Amino acid sequence: MKKNVVGGWASLGLWAAAVGSVCAGESVKSPSDSKPTLTVTITTPQTASLAQKINANGNLAAWQEAIIGAEANGLKITDVRVNVGDRVQRGDVLVTLQSDTLRAELAQAEAALAEATASAQETKAQSDRARSLQQQGFFSNAQLSQTLAADASAQARVQSARALVQLQTVRLSQTQVRAPDAGVISARQATVGSVVGAGTELFRLIRQGRIEWRAEVTAAEIGRIQVGALVQVKAASGQLLQGKVRMVAPSVDAQTRNAMVYVDLPAATGSARAGMYAQGEIALGQSQALTVPQSAVVVRDGFSHVYTVGADQKVSQLKVQTGRQSGDRVEVTRGLKADARVVASGGAFLNHGDTVRVVDAPTAPAAPAKATP
Repeated sequence: MKKNVVGGWASLGLWAAAVGSVCAGESVKSPSDSKPTLTVTITTPQTASLAQKINANGNLAAWQEAIIGAEANGLKITDVRVNVGDRVQRGDVLVTLQSDTLRAELAQAEAALAEATASAQETKAQSDRARSLQQQGFFSNAQLSQTLAADASAQARVQSARALVQLQTVRLSQTQVRAPDAGVISARQATVGSVVGAGTELFRLIRQGRIEWRAEVTAAEIGRIQVGALVQVKAASGQLLQGKVRMVAPSVDAQTRNAMVYVDLPAATGSARAGMYAQGEIALGQSQALTVPQSAVVVRDGFSHVYTVGADQKVSQLKVQTGRQSGDRVEVTRGLKADARVVASGGAFLNHGDTVRVVDAPTAPAAPAKATP
C-alpha cells in the first residue's frame, strides 16, 4: 500500500512539471511536426505539343477480291497449276480445260473459211468479166445485177466463215483460265476431273496482294478524319503496319451508328492476313497540352492524383484528369494549375498534409572538355 502511494505522488510530480513548462511558454511538438515525411524534388507543369489520335478497332480485309471463273461450258478440268497462297502475275495460266473438241471445231471452221474464200474468188472473177462484157453490149443490166449479187453473197459467206473461225479461236483460248491481275490466290474450288459450266467460280484472287484496314469510328469522330491521314495498325498477329486513310465512308450504319474508315496498307504485310482483327490509331495532327512527368501521377481508388507542395512544405493531394501520353510525359486536362509545384516522384508514399523536404532536381553531369592538341 505504501509503494502505490509513493508511485502516485511521483506521477503527480511529473504532471506538475509538465504543466509548469507549458505555463512558462514552452511548446510541445509532435514527432510528425518536427520531422519531414519524405525528401522530394518538385517540378512545374510544362506545355508541350502532343499528337492527337483516334483509337479504333476493325478488321483486315482484301483491298479488292477478284472472282475467277470458267467461261467455257461443259468442259473437264485437266490441270490445276496454282493453290491457295500462291502469288501469280497477270496472264498466268491457272487452270487448263479439255480442248480436243474445240480444236476439231476450229479446224472445221477454218476449212469452211477456205471454201468460202475460194468460192468468193470465183464469183469475183465472174463479176469482173460481166462488167467488161456489159460495157461491150453482150450483157444486159439484169444479167450484170445477178452476177454482182452473187459476188456480194459470196463475200458475205467469207465474212461469216471468218467470224466463225474467230469464235472458235476465242472458245479454244478459254480452255486456259488466266489470272486477270497480279495477286495472291485466297480460295480455290477447281479440282482436276470436274466438269465446269460457264460462270463456275474456280478461284478468288486478292488483287496485287494488297489488304486494307476497315476501322469503325463513331459518328462524332468521323468529321475529324481526313483522307491521307497517317495510321498505325496493330494486327492480331502482333505486327505493326503503317498506312494512310484512303476513304471515309459517305454514310453511317443505321444499326451501330458507326462509320467505316478504309485504310490502305502496304502490299508486303508479313504475318498480317485478311480477316484478322486489328487495332489502330488514326493521327489527327498536333495540339498544345499541359504535361507532367508520368512518375508524378498516382492512381488511387481508380482516380489519378498529383501532389503539390505549398509554401509551408506541406503537400496537398489533387484529383486530376489525364489524357494523352508522349514518352514519359502525361497530359493533364483538368484539376491542375500551370504554376503548381508538383512532386516529381514518390507520391505513392505521401498522404495529404504530410511535411516534406524539398531538394533541387539532380542535373545531368557536364560533358568533359576535350583536350586541344
